[in-house]
Amino acid sequence: MNKIELIGLSKNELQKALVDIGEKPFRAKQLWQWLYYFGETDFEKMSNLSKVLRQKLAENFTITRPKVVTEQLSSDKTRKWLLEFADGQRVEMVYIPESDRGAVCISTQVGCAVGCKFCHTGSQKLTRNLTAGEIVSQFMVARDTYGEWPSPTNETRYLSNIVVMGMGEPLHNMENVVKALNILTDGDGIAISRRRVTMSSSGIAPRIVEALQQTGVRLAISLHAPNNELRSSIMPINNRYPLEEVLKACQEYQSGDGSRYITFEYLLLKNINDTLDCAHQLIALMKKYGLRASFNLIPFNPWPGCAFQPSSNAQVKAFAKELENAGFAAPVRVARGQDILAACGQLKSKKDIEDGKS
Repeated sequence: MNKIELIGLSKNELQKALVDIGEKPFRAKQLWQWLYYFGETDFEKMSNLSKVLRQKLAENFTITRPKVVTEQLSSDKTRKWLLEFADGQRVEMVYIPESDRGAVCISTQVGCAVGCKFCHTGSQKLTRNLTAGEIVSQFMVARDTYGEWPSPTNETRYLSNIVVMGMGEPLHNMENVVKALNILTDGDGIAISRRRVTMSSSGIAPRIVEALQQTGVRLAISLHAPNNELRSSIMPINNRYPLEEVLKACQEYQSGDGSRYITFEYLLLKNINDTLDCAHQLIALMKKYGLRASFNLIPFNPWPGCAFQPSSNAQVKAFAKELENAGFAAPVRVARGQDILAACGQLKSKKDIEDGKS
């Protein structure tokens, strides 16, 4: 008999699985807390369950984590894991610490079909979607590493934020991503606040509003260009979902809720999208669609074989100042984990990669 993997089941699915083996529905809440509040992987240690029930659980279910193939720690304390799932497929995950907290950057696909020209992941073709359990279990590996079980309060947790910005396009795997985020933010378990979760998309316009309504998390859009011609040249997905469609979806996402801000991620590429004219076009776009937005300006992080170059510090500062003068917050992201290829756009993890090398 094939055992059922518990990580990734919704509360309703967990309840049904227990009823199917003859248990009362209320056992689901107890088991949920063992899985996601305490992070327990051994049925025998679930002390408030009877011995008979613990044995029955072990006979019917499994609790697994992805295998940690390699784990690298940067000089700036950024940590990167190469994780392997049951079928041998691998993804990378990153933890970016700040002084008293930090963000876990999780992946949603093995590879990526979007194919952004500046992204290392984009040079690895899409292999498959991750399941909800594979998405959730990434964060659980980070919790294991930092010893954050049982789930700490928001005030004391070191792994305080989740950014869905790793390998893959989340909205190409929407069903599993939505399910995973609702597990990660459930108050009875891992309990990450929804306002501390950001989902980043390259702009799959028809799914933006639905995904955010189903999860309540924050939205970031990988914009990277102020017009269709330029954006299509570096982000082929723009040919299918042009800027107008993406920004109209953002408009709809914000309608009726004045608290919803959108972060537009903008990777600065030397002599391509870093001119002051590009900054002026961005400002005009935001005003045209009336969006409440901020910009996250990202210096390009080179990777082997890529033809792009980072903009100069002076050009980055000038670009940021232009946006700020127009009333938009435009902080420049500090590159982290560059010595282990863990910075933005550098993740790549084909099955044959060993020793954490990308």
